[in-house]
Amino acid sequence: MTAVDREAAVVPAASQQPADQPDEQPEQRKPLKARLLDVVRWVAIAVVVFFAARQLVTNWAEFWATIRGIPWQSSVLSLLVLVLSIGVGVYAWQVIVNDLGTRVGYPRGAQINLVGSLGKYVPGSVWAYLLQMELGKKAGLARARIFTSSLIHFGVGVVAALVLSLFAMPAVFANSPRAWWLLVLIPLGLVALHPRVLTWGTSLVLRILRRPALDHRFSYATVGRVFGALLGVYALQGLHLWLLANSVGAPGFAGYVLCVGAMAIAMTSGNFAFIMPSGAGVREVVMVAVLTATAISGPQALAFALASRVMFTVADLITAGSAALTARLSGMRSARVGAGR
Repeated sequence: MTAVDREAAVVPAASQQPADQPDEQPEQRKPLKARLLDVVRWVAIAVVVFFAARQLVTNWAEFWATIRGIPWQSSVLSLLVLVLSIGVGVYAWQVIVNDLGTRVGYPRGAQINLVGSLGKYVPGSVWAYLLQMELGKKAGLARARIFTSSLIHFGVGVVAALVLSLFAMPAVFANSPRAWWLLVLIPLGLVALHPRVLTWGTSLVLRILRRPALDHRFSYATVGRVFGALLGVYALQGLHLWLLANSVGAPGFAGYVLCVGAMAIAMTSGNFAFIMPSGAGVREVVMVAVLTATAISGPQALAFALASRVMFTVADLITAGSAALTARLSGMRSARVGAGR
């Protein structure tokens, strides 16, 4: 069965159109319902950008006080590494989207994923999934397909984080002896990544959403690419934190390994703290606990954690804005090419 056939099994007939084609012909006027949905989407995007910007402004004083004590080369490189980690995360998400139907170009996929992900800054991280589904629908993709892809991306990311958390276990156990449950979850998570188990779980979610189950099984190659990419995401995020800490504390390679484990645990813990915007507070507690194990003082570790949060927000806004602009320019070029035929 071809990819187009698989798309037909997941996407309702009304939304079956190539992802890189305009949703409407220039000469056709959109119905009222479509125009209202466009307004709602733009309002939703404005709201999530507002919350992201507010968080940036709220933490800016602490961020600037910390960043002034760090060499500018380390700060810039740390931010660039974060941007790269976000790009790798989009690749992992797009691998899943492509496996569930027709291929989606990276610019369009990045727009859906990154702009939608800004919803995590609104209290209740469910807004990120809702916005991604609406942006995917606008691009001609079924909401169920986008939601399922994001759910798989999150699940595989949790397993990758659990595996990398082993690097930070000494520091975690020293501060939280009850964290032994992480060790129990690791083998369960690895079992869940088996293509048969992952396919069964995905089909179950689709049936709950009243959509047809998958007509094919995830391959080892697909699961491996997603898992490997998400391991890379946490490795890059750990490098981001290490670059900040290494500028003053010289934690060395052992410190880098701890930072990778810390970011894996911190980011996953923050995702589960869905009531708080972008896991505020939860992420910092884990990061401080691990950084203090590298001979960095508590106040300084907290300053690095707050600086990291601000840099994450800046990186999110940069990548989401770039993705939206790129997709917009790509759509305009396609429209001009179509009009010239």
